[in-house]
Amino acid sequence: MIRVAVVGTGGISASHLQAYLDFPQRCTVVALVDVFPERAQARRREFGLEGAGVHTSHRELLERGDVDLVSVCSPPSTHEEVSVDLLRAGVNVLCEKPMAPSLAACDAILRAEREGGAVFSSVAQNRFRDDVVRLKAALDSGLAGPVSHVQVDSAWWRGLGYYDLWWRGTWAEEGGGCTLNHAVHHVDLLLWLLGAPRSVTAALTNAAHENAEVEDLSVAVLAYERALATITSSVVSHGERQRIVVQGRRASVALDGEVVAELAQPNGFPAPEGDTELAGRLRALAAAHRPLAHTGHRGQVDDVLTALETGCRPAVDGHDGRRTIELITAIYRAGIERRTVDLPLSGDDPYARPGTLAERAPRFFAKSASVTDLAGSISVPGSGAGIGAGR
Repeated sequence: MIRVAVVGTGGISASHLQAYLDFPQRCTVVALVDVFPERAQARRREFGLEGAGVHTSHRELLERGDVDLVSVCSPPSTHEEVSVDLLRAGVNVLCEKPMAPSLAACDAILRAEREGGAVFSSVAQNRFRDDVVRLKAALDSGLAGPVSHVQVDSAWWRGLGYYDLWWRGTWAEEGGGCTLNHAVHHVDLLLWLLGAPRSVTAALTNAAHENAEVEDLSVAVLAYERALATITSSVVSHGERQRIVVQGRRASVALDGEVVAELAQPNGFPAPEGDTELAGRLRALAAAHRPLAHTGHRGQVDDVLTALETGCRPAVDGHDGRRTIELITAIYRAGIERRTVDLPLSGDDPYARPGTLAERAPRFFAKSASVTDLAGSISVPGSGAGIGAGR
């Protein structure tokens, strides 16, 4: 039986707790940690965890000595310290997105994993979704042909009150705005589907949240060898219509299942009917997909539990998390310095260091409120193409 603790009992912790409770024969929740103990107490009552201890510091978990796996659901600025301390003590970690606010912090986590012999997994729950797996299978099949363009719309909407929570809306505590804390889901998926680009250009702004320092909208253009990808990161998008559309030379495939395959007339214009045979093959490939047994956070928790039970690596590890942070860091540098940034980032890149982003990033507005908790539930975009859940 794997003994589990959760550090940080805010909104996203509910997804982790429910996932663990879905595997009662494999794991048990023994502790909850929060700097606001009353919030942890409320979570304990909500999920019927009468036997779980409540603590105010992750270090108290180390003093317990009976915890095997910890979900880190605390603010991004704490991820490095909490993960490093636990990993060095040999405690396995499943860390919410983003892995850490800087590449140096990601590297410190990876070193601690090696030193402690524990397992680290970076949350990327959207890889455990049927629509995402179908899209990856379509691209891996090669049927659509070489990729020309990928359109990624990480479209979310948040009201002003969202940034009133004490750790949100500042470069120092949140680590960034929508590019880091919302589009992180889509950035991970793009890297999983297409690999890393050669360079990136970007623009950042705060269009609608006068109570936050950070950006609420960014647009990045990623250059591959012959392809381009665009990522729009937003918390100003009414309707939260999220999309991933991949244009191949022979066909396009989208996260929502849409398939289009054109055929050219002699004059180069598209023929009226298109390539129905190829479109049919791509749809048949999608139809043959066997639904995943567990999806979302439940799917990733199942994967991590399996890794601990069998000694294998988790499907999403710290190297995956680091690659995502590297691309996001490049987007920020490109937007702040208004220039093209090449990838991979060099080892001495100043933006890889903790504090550089917070030092050089524009303060679009001053954070004007700081509350310890917010009423209401976490919502997920209603369409089938919706990705993840922002914290």
